[in-house]
Amino acid sequence: MAYAVLGATSWGVTIAGLLAANGHDVTILTRTPAEAGAVEARRGLARIPELSLPTTVSAVAAADVDAAFAGMVVAVPAQTVRANAAALRRFHSVPVLSAAKGIELGTGLRVSEVLAAEGWPVERVSVLSGPNLAHEVARGLPAASVVAASAGGEAERWQAALSGPVFRVYRSPDVVGVELGGALKNVIAIAAGVAAGLDMGANAMAAIMTRGLAEMTRLGVALGADPLTFQGLAGVGDLAVTCYSPLSRNHRFGELLARGESPATAAALIGEAVEGAATAPVALALAKRLGVDMPIAAQVVAVLDGSASIHQAMQALLGRALTVERAG
Repeated sequence: MAYAVLGATSWGVTIAGLLAANGHDVTILTRTPAEAGAVEARRGLARIPELSLPTTVSAVAAADVDAAFAGMVVAVPAQTVRANAAALRRFHSVPVLSAAKGIELGTGLRVSEVLAAEGWPVERVSVLSGPNLAHEVARGLPAASVVAASAGGEAERWQAALSGPVFRVYRSPDVVGVELGGALKNVIAIAAGVAAGLDMGANAMAAIMTRGLAEMTRLGVALGADPLTFQGLAGVGDLAVTCYSPLSRNHRFGELLARGESPATAAALIGEAVEGAATAPVALALAKRLGVDMPIAAQVVAVLDGSASIHQAMQALLGRALTVERAG
């Protein structure tokens, strides 16, 4: 079958490679003809040297594409999804899979909701999330993920298209939980990166991850997610790899903050979208509106907006009133 991947990002190009490895023809939709030409010339991206795309993958500027596809993967940064989707209205009849991990600034909408708002029928929208570091997947290392859709047939479509010998995809009906797990873990990973940068030890990292999972679950449930989803690949699975791996952009961003870099400088040094930095204030605003306590997210936001130093944020977390581990 023929598939399109919107976005010549690290994850977008890696997904194109997965689809191609399963025998599909893939068109990567880029921002400009020059970007398409660069992908074609290199057969991939300089920042993903592990992957050389086969000839069944082509790159074309999104504005120039005129083809029929069995499905489209959206793999651009979450904050650019709306602008990109608005330019692709001619493809609204095509099943779409969101591989973006974030919550839209200003609206608080999940990416699937943004796609629906831009015209895709809700029943044609699926989401993908899990512990999927692009560099490792591109190297052909084993990995697993989860695809969620409100219509079971759509989840099965993408499960079949992406699953291969070393990439295993599970299905879920919980679009809200899978999507929020992928978005919120980036916020917690920034805090974990800070702890790593300060050499606070494995105990502190484990505490941040575990308590971070608790607040992710609280917000997810308040927004209608199944709490068990956060015990799966899109929750604790994605959270663990993003918190601990130096390949994680959000982890590296936190480490740079711990070394004294400003958020703007840290983001520039990463050179790619740091989704957790954009998601943190949106998640905190949603939590406040719903009366959900998210202390780690609150301190990440405080560091990002300059209202607290790294050490003040850590002291604020450690000095909170003592309570029970599970409340309600």
